[in-house]
Amino acid sequence: MISPSLLQLAHDQPAAIRAELLAGLTAPTAVIAPKYLYDALGSRLFAAITELPEYYPTRTEAAIFAEHQDSMAAALGPVQTLVDLGAGNCEKAARLFAALRVQRYVAVDISVDYLRDSLQHLQQQYREIEMLGIGVDFSSSLHLPAEAGAGPRTLFYPGSSIGNFTPAAALTFLRQAHAECRGGSLLIGVDLVKETDILEAAYDDPLGVTAAFNRNLLLNLNRLAGTNFDLADWRHVAFFNAPESRIEMHLEALDATTVRWAGGERRFAAAERIHTENSYKWRREDFAALLAAAGFSALRHWCDARGWFAVFAAHA
Repeated sequence: MISPSLLQLAHDQPAAIRAELLAGLTAPTAVIAPKYLYDALGSRLFAAITELPEYYPTRTEAAIFAEHQDSMAAALGPVQTLVDLGAGNCEKAARLFAALRVQRYVAVDISVDYLRDSLQHLQQQYREIEMLGIGVDFSSSLHLPAEAGAGPRTLFYPGSSIGNFTPAAALTFLRQAHAECRGGSLLIGVDLVKETDILEAAYDDPLGVTAAFNRNLLLNLNRLAGTNFDLADWRHVAFFNAPESRIEMHLEALDATTVRWAGGERRFAAAERIHTENSYKWRREDFAALLAAAGFSALRHWCDARGWFAVFAAHA
């Protein structure tokens, strides 16, 4: 049985994680980093979200890849090492292996257990491709270990995850990505500005899967920070903030409630919120300018017929 290698850099540091979470909870406006949405259950719930009819990004992006993968391959050239940032179940990258002629696959994700299971399954399907999993949190700083490969790399960042960054932070991230390409290239998915009702339905589906994904964060906080959140006290809120060009996700207290932990507490008024995620939406010309500012060149992009989503290829 062939087994992929796994390099775990995201070692648990319980005290530091707890301190970070409690600092967010006690801030004047409570905020929790979206990376904490993706524990093992959160990762699976997000995979379910991508199957929802309202959640257009995944299937729209997949259709772009399916239609244009040959021209993407021509733009990028043969890919020696494909580095999949936020790999999740690895399925998006796997669909491109043949077209991009991938020789080596490096899957990067914060959820180590989920990554291990996904990569083990994938290796059995593609025995000829060398595979490495790297368990690391790259949300605050992208620096890959030497094991990721010495030669040029193609960084793959699909799913519009770049939208979790503010524009300023996105520029910093893309500059780091430029360095990590080592003269290679970048293939990145970007969600575009569109009608508000379409955007909001994608992040607040009638079935309540996105609500479960967001509220699961509270269970993760209870585990990691020792808080006593009760799911029944909180509801999921998502809306498009047009001036900032972003979807915002929050958890809102249904009534006044007090959350306690060893050594402290936070009182929440009714309707007070915890900010859990942003997802910025871009215009094509603005994102192209951002890539250029980060040092990328030879930009190309492909869109769906409705202009809802774009995939950019760029050289470093």
